[in-house]
Amino acid sequence: MLRQTKTENGLVRGFPGTDARITVYKGIPFAAPPVGENRWRAPQKAENWDGIRECYEFGPITMQAVPGRNPDAFYSKEWHVDPEVPMSEDGLYLNIWTPAKTTDEKLPVMVWFFGGGYREGYAWEMEFDGERIAHRGVILVSVAYRVNVFGFLAHPDLSREQPDAPCNFGMLDQLAGLKWVERNIEYFGGDPKNITIFGQSAGGGSVWNHLASPLSRGHFQKAIPESAGGCDLRYPENRRRVVATLETAEQQGAQFLKEYLGVDTIEEARKLDANFIEEQCLKSGMMFRPYIDGKFLTVGHVERIKNGTLADVPIMTGNTTDEFITGPDCEDEAGIEAWAKDLFGDKAAEYLDVCRKFAASKGISLKKACGIGSFEYGTRVALEYLAQQGRTLYYYVFGPTIPGDDAGAFHSSDLWFEFETLMKCWRPFDGHHFDLARRMCNYWTNFAKTGDPNGLDADGTPMPQWKPFTEDSKMPIFFGDETGMRTEPFTEKEEFLISVNK
Repeated sequence: MLRQTKTENGLVRGFPGTDARITVYKGIPFAAPPVGENRWRAPQKAENWDGIRECYEFGPITMQAVPGRNPDAFYSKEWHVDPEVPMSEDGLYLNIWTPAKTTDEKLPVMVWFFGGGYREGYAWEMEFDGERIAHRGVILVSVAYRVNVFGFLAHPDLSREQPDAPCNFGMLDQLAGLKWVERNIEYFGGDPKNITIFGQSAGGGSVWNHLASPLSRGHFQKAIPESAGGCDLRYPENRRRVVATLETAEQQGAQFLKEYLGVDTIEEARKLDANFIEEQCLKSGMMFRPYIDGKFLTVGHVERIKNGTLADVPIMTGNTTDEFITGPDCEDEAGIEAWAKDLFGDKAAEYLDVCRKFAASKGISLKKACGIGSFEYGTRVALEYLAQQGRTLYYYVFGPTIPGDDAGAFHSSDLWFEFETLMKCWRPFDGHHFDLARRMCNYWTNFAKTGDPNGLDADGTPMPQWKPFTEDSKMPIFFGDETGMRTEPFTEKEEFLISVNK
């Protein structure tokens, strides 16, 4: 096994995973610590080291609210279980799970970007264990990046002093990690010409951003944005996200420095304690996320989806059935009609008409029938545009019965399955869940290998066929208590929501 190898900065030693056929390398620095004068700068080159670096422990997570500090929070029970997790501004490290025995195996590579609303999350959350992916002959790399105010602050001072990289530092961290993989993954048995980037939620949004960025183009060959929409919806407007311009972001940054940090300049802010800055960020309630900066993002990914200028690589994307559903907060007809009028204007009556038919056909309340999954329809609308461009696309919907509570197929529930890490979860999963996880991990790694998720299951039999999404065939594969292509036609409600959002 490839327990020791080299990188551009020095020798590294890994260790056997739970599966002894896998070697794990934790905490490899891919950039210099973004501290002091490097705070709010593009990632700088990592320093070389002497001797062999023992990569036995994950690096500290980047600055954010303490994960698991509130034990009653939903995700504290799910995977943010350790409020003692090490945290530091010095957090730009990546982790590698490789099945390679030698450096010349040219294995496909998957590079993972975590989610968390660009505010939180880290590369080595328990559900992201890469052993089962590596077991399938694919190298998994998880990359850390700066989040919230440390990753996405903009300010006039920054634009003046570093016009080539004025903000979007978290995205530039991801790109630096990706480029590090390109330069070094051969030392771990990987193929730098066969890289798939993937991520979920804000990680999925990051993948869309890399697909849109002129700086990322050519540094990966396939992409899997998960539970990240695709196209922002025209309706409902309250789920629409507008990507801020650099000018707007600079104004917000200047306000944050003055009102919450008590300073006027970036020079002063760089001298402040990182914990104080994080506390003030939480206190402010401000959202720091990627901006149109004219460098990393010249236009948003939605515009590139619509005008056909997104990076031309195979894309696999989808959503869960119970994530971010918006709907009326009342049961009475008048209240539901007012809600629909607020969202759809002169199209409200048409929407309510199709929802009443949908409610009758499903035997559910009108309130429930009116629910809208913004990520679901954002994904569908994006696929409609991309299919017209003749791209290679695969679409999934994840919706099995999830035991343990009544959360349903909640946002992020699919992570346990694609990484096949159900054994780490508190939920009482049974055999059919483990079967689904095995197949999903197969589909994901098959796509990484060839751009086609189809292939054989562990017993040598073909898995259910996953057909591409095309102009002539727009059905997703459904990962439920059973797996297979959706066959029933889209409902009138579904067609309405797609048509009004294009």
